[in-house]
Amino acid sequence: MRIHIATDHAGMELSAYLVSELTKLGHELIDHGPKVYDALDDYPGFCIAAAEAVVADQAAGIQALGIVLGGSGNGEQIAANKVAGVRAALIWNADTAALARDHNDANVCALGARQHSQSEVLELVKIFIAKDFSHDERHVRRIGKIVTYETTGEIVY
Repeated sequence: MRIHIATDHAGMELSAYLVSELTKLGHELIDHGPKVYDALDDYPGFCIAAAEAVVADQAAGIQALGIVLGGSGNGEQIAANKVAGVRAALIWNADTAALARDHNDANVCALGARQHSQSEVLELVKIFIAKDFSHDERHVRRIGKIVTYETTGEIVY
């Protein structure tokens, strides 16, 4: 699977670790930066670029997901979710990693580099990558309502 990854300065070490470990597992990793450490960097551009790449790959029929990292993962998730077609989920345990895919068809996961060890993050990401969307009618319906709002601005109850 192709995996797009981005971070801020807080997640650079974790990002490098994930690139290495996920590549060993046979995934194609595309790193959207940053390339050098800057304690004053701004994460939105990196995360938005990774999110756009996930959407573009999926539109082209390429199996792709994204990972965005930061100190908490919150801002990075918010930035990724500004990209039309992205459903970024903050994951912090095995259940949230699995449910993000199973119920929400999330295509980007966000994690806090200051919240977990590297090995914990790797396990959470592996769960996220391995899980498929359930396609249960209720989940398809709910995601459809989100997409309707995203594309038309209409709120559907």
